[in-house]
Parts: sequence; structure tokens; C-alpha cells
Amino acid sequence: MRPRRTDALAELFREFEREERGGYESVPLSRPPHGSEDRTQEIPPVPAARPASGIRRTALALAVAAAAVAGFGGALLLAGGEADDRAAPAPRPSTTVPATPAPPAAPAEQGFLREGDSGPEVTELQERLLRVPDVYRSGATDGRYDAGLSAAVARFQLWYGVRGDETGVYGDDTRLALEARTG
Repeated sequence: MRPRRTDALAELFREFEREERGGYESVPLSRPPHGSEDRTQEIPPVPAARPASGIRRTALALAVAAAAVAGFGGALLLAGGEADDRAAPAPRPSTTVPATPAPPAAPAEQGFLREGDSGPEVTELQERLLRVPDVYRSGATDGRYDAGLSAAVARFQLWYGVRGDETGVYGDDTRLALEARTG
């Protein structure tokens, strides 16, 4: 901010006073045409609004609620109809003999662990996470991949910027990052 000169303001007022003494020329005001006041009418006052009665308020609330229910119901029906249109076509019967499915692989063979898994690999994961401060807060090493362990893996992935695995899933990228930090 810069300082202002107050004497300049006082000088400006003095200048106005000098001009006032000399006087300004008067300008005649134009008058409205004759008879225009006769054509002017005052607008009638707006009647005061009556408060809505209890029955009207209830009827209005019910109408709004019914419209909302109808709208949501219509949206659900439309969404349900689209889901049926996108359903996969029924499989055709094949003439070849189907191959027997392979037994599900153990979690270690798949290369990842997720919620619901159990075993020594999960216990090793729990022990490694306990070495990282504030990641695995429950501290249980029971060999079960539960919601608490999934949250700890997700926290580790977030804090250390691990990308490439699903959140909360102990995959290859998470395994490499955790092994690098825990030896």
C-alpha cells in the first residue's frame, strides 16, 4: 500500500466550493406531456397468500412421494430390461466330448493370494507384513487370508505405490515389493 496525500482531497473540495460560488447554469427540467398523469394507474395490491391447509400439504407430499416411487421403479425396470438383453446366448450342444477340467491350482501355483486362501504361504505373507511398521495392524499369523489381511495388503500397495495387482491381492508385483523391503 502506498500513502495517500490527504491535502489533495482537501484541495479538490476547495475547488468545488469555488465553482459553486461562481454558480452553475441552470438547466430547465422537461415536463411530462399534458394529460399523462391522467393515464397513469396504480396497480392493485397482490392479495396475501393464504397458508396451505394441512390436507393440501399432505396431498402435495403424497403426490411428490408417489412420483418419486414411480420414477425409481421405472428406472429399475428399464435397467433390469437392459440386463436381460445383454445376457449371453444359450450354449449350443456340442458333439465333441468335453475335456475334463483341471483341478484348481494351489494359491502358490497361481502366483497370487487373495481373501479366502489359507496355508503356509499366507502365514509367510503375514510374517513379512508384520516387519513393515503400521501395515498389518491385527498381527495375527494364523495362515488365513481374511479381510484384515486383505486391508493390510491394500495398505502396503497404497503406501509403497505398488501397481499391477488388484487392490488387496498379493500378486507378483506386491510380492516383489514386499520381499525387497523385508529381506
